[in-house]
Amino acid sequence: MQTPLEITYQHVSRSAWIDEYVRSRVAKLEQFSRDIVSCRVTIEQTQNPHKTGNPYRALVEVSLPAKGELVAEKSDKVTDPQVQLRPIIRNAFEAMEKQLKKQTAKRDGKVKQHNDEPIPPVATVVRLFEKDGYGFLKSLSGEEFYFHRNSVLHDDFKRLTVGTRVRFEPDEGEEGLHASTVQIIDKPGVGGAPGEDDLDLPAGWEQDTGTRH
Repeated sequence: MQTPLEITYQHVSRSAWIDEYVRSRVAKLEQFSRDIVSCRVTIEQTQNPHKTGNPYRALVEVSLPAKGELVAEKSDKVTDPQVQLRPIIRNAFEAMEKQLKKQTAKRDGKVKQHNDEPIPPVATVVRLFEKDGYGFLKSLSGEEFYFHRNSVLHDDFKRLTVGTRVRFEPDEGEEGLHASTVQIIDKPGVGGAPGEDDLDLPAGWEQDTGTRH
């Protein structure tokens, strides 16, 4: 890698075994792609007052020269961090390995691009808790997804406001629906001329804009 590995702990005590395990997994990532510019790994216990248990999460962010930034995350409830954190970290790295394999295959011409490839769903930011670093999205189908600031690509969490439209990768765990790889599309009232690409805001989103503490 061009820049040193970054390992960050949030609401989790730094651990030598985690550092060692993360470094070994990053070394494996480099076997899948020689183009990795940087890698940031966050180990945290999420602080969400609206959920019980505050699950632990592993977030892996990899920067590539052409693709930009890839993000993979996994979270779960933990009763014994010394035992249960390892599979959470492993699952996050395995998800990143799949993304890197796909990107490497595309680069080497082994996978053809198709116009019918799935497009990440669109949602609107309906509640935002800036100080706590999280918020909620509402999809076009009306489902709400929790997201963390580290899931927002390009460090764009600070650019989000209620009403911002985004694309995201949906996931479902024991704590409910959550969003990863959140990418800003535009702000309310910003965009091109009306056309087929116009997307209506989710029905009723304007009723949920009030923040709750």
